[in-house]
Amino acid sequence: MTTRPRTQVRVVIAGGGIGGLAAALAVGAHGHHVTVLERQPELTELGAGIQLAPNGLHALDVLGVGAEVRETAVPMTELRFMDGVSGEHVTSLPLTDGYRRRFRSPYVVVHRAELHLRLLDACRRQPRITLRAGAPVAGYAQTATVATAILENGERISADAIIGADGIHSRIRQQMVGDGSPRISGITAYRAVVPMADVPARVRRDAVTWWTGPDCHFVHYPISGGTLLNMAGSNADGTDTVFAGVPVQGDAVRAAMAPLPAVADLLSLADRWRAWVLLDRPPIDTWTDGRVALLGDAAHPMLHYAAQGACQALEDAVVLGDLLGHGGEPVPDVLRRYAEQRRDRTSAVQHVSRDSIRLWHAGGDAALTRNRVLREMTDDDLHDAIAWMHAPRVRGRHPSGATR
Repeated sequence: MTTRPRTQVRVVIAGGGIGGLAAALAVGAHGHHVTVLERQPELTELGAGIQLAPNGLHALDVLGVGAEVRETAVPMTELRFMDGVSGEHVTSLPLTDGYRRRFRSPYVVVHRAELHLRLLDACRRQPRITLRAGAPVAGYAQTATVATAILENGERISADAIIGADGIHSRIRQQMVGDGSPRISGITAYRAVVPMADVPARVRRDAVTWWTGPDCHFVHYPISGGTLLNMAGSNADGTDTVFAGVPVQGDAVRAAMAPLPAVADLLSLADRWRAWVLLDRPPIDTWTDGRVALLGDAAHPMLHYAAQGACQALEDAVVLGDLLGHGGEPVPDVLRRYAEQRRDRTSAVQHVSRDSIRLWHAGGDAALTRNRVLREMTDDDLHDAIAWMHAPRVRGRHPSGATR
């Protein structure tokens, strides 16, 4: 079999978060040179727990870090759906034998910082990847043959392609699409992490548990090898301002979650929380401009209700790396194909993430109807409902042409 000659491509990635580092690994694996430019002074990741369905874990396996992530990830046995008003267990989506056979992987949870660190360490081991913190990208310029990232200090870094993985407030997207600020959902999210030793025995299970109520919901699950409990609540309070990681006292969180009496004892476990307003954007058709493309939250930011934000960014990265491959095709054509392959899928996940608010925040008769419908669903019904999201969707070719 004849192997195409390799053409090295130089890629600049704006953003050193999960999506940006994953893209660097995917592109670097094919022998291309990558420079990651991160706005913050250090390459770190904030936040707490993150859920990884089989499609996300499969992408991590392709990137070569799946085994390392699994070392501290906690495999879940079920997704538990609880009525936070009555305390009733409505249904559970099992994640053990049948689920793992069908989707060829477990469903795991992991600390966001741990996932980021695994990707970061893998990038540091790759000699073709250059990491630069404290290098905020303000925009780009391009000719027919070169794309140039323009930093806020005026420095210009040229390459064959620029990937905007710079998040929901992406400067690359701002220049490319010009669609203004993200959409404010009117929902405030509260997050805290507590030692598992402080948690009531009834909560110490390997499950993602959702407690739903009118205009709010609460979720918890173990992270860091089961030593910590990640807790997150959402309240549709109508907020219309943007804030992120703001310290909040426990009394304020307990007041916001008052419609969920079934979790009052869990809310009392933490007095220090942080709050975020939930943001997203509607799907767009424009992901590319010549030699420049968007990835992850810069392309398709979504609410967290489908727990697919990181998974979709990881899929983006694998597809991008595969298509760049040996580097023999014109870069603008490759980026257009990347967008065509990813746009419809991520758009569907964006829509279901927003539509899921009605599932999590129902009250009164709507909640009773929801509970009845969910109770009537079999395990196969529940698995069928999420198969389009959770099933691995990216192939992941080795540079040799083999698949993994």
